Amino acid sequence: MRVVPFLSFQGLALLLPLLTSLSASAATVISVGDGDTLRVLDGGKKLTIRVACIDAPEIAQSPYGQQARQALQQLLPLGSTVTLKSQTSDRYGRTVAEVFTADGLNAGLTLVQQGNAFAYRQYLKQCDEWAYLDREKLAERYRLGVWRSASGIERPWGFRAARRGGQSQPAPRPQRPVNLTIINGGVPPSSGRRWYCRNVGSWEHAQQLLREGHTYLDGDGDGEACEALR
Repeated sequence: MRVVPFLSFQGLALLLPLLTSLSASAATVISVGDGDTLRVLDGGKKLTIRVACIDAPEIAQSPYGQQARQALQQLLPLGSTVTLKSQTSDRYGRTVAEVFTADGLNAGLTLVQQGNAFAYRQYLKQCDEWAYLDREKLAERYRLGVWRSASGIERPWGFRAARRGGQSQPAPRPQRPVNLTIINGGVPPSSGRRWYCRNVGSWEHAQQLLREGHTYLDGDGDGEACEALR
């Protein structure tokens, strides 16, 4: 008998912003410049795309800039088909757009949840603002990518401003309760089994289960599962 994983209403609400109906015309990826920039062929015309609503580490912010670029390359391999939800053009003539894979996955939102990019607060208004902030909070909570240190790395916008000799202050972070139900790419736990600390076996196994989405093992919400097993 095939078992179909049950996804709660709360989990479904978190998953839906990762997907789109793919109603726009398709384009083909021809190169990836960094963690938030790529080139596509759209209707015979080459376009430079700035992924909307995120800011990935600069290449010079080693190793995070290179990791962000590799993550975007994995999401959008050369020759793959993408759908663009265009918003505007920036001062460099690039098309600012949310980018979706052939399967409907929101590439920018995925990078944020992986810890490979920040939600770009200054430019969130044309996107699902709370979805991006929720994904960033998940990455921060589980110390993914740029969040391996408690406060994260220097923000890319601040890094660029420092190079120009100026200062940059991000927009204030909106306050709203954040859902922390789904991690690891916006999917439910990899196993339908419900675990209990008494039968997990080891502290290391408990942390692995937590990373796979079994967040109920972290009863006090401190980011560590089954502390008593240590």
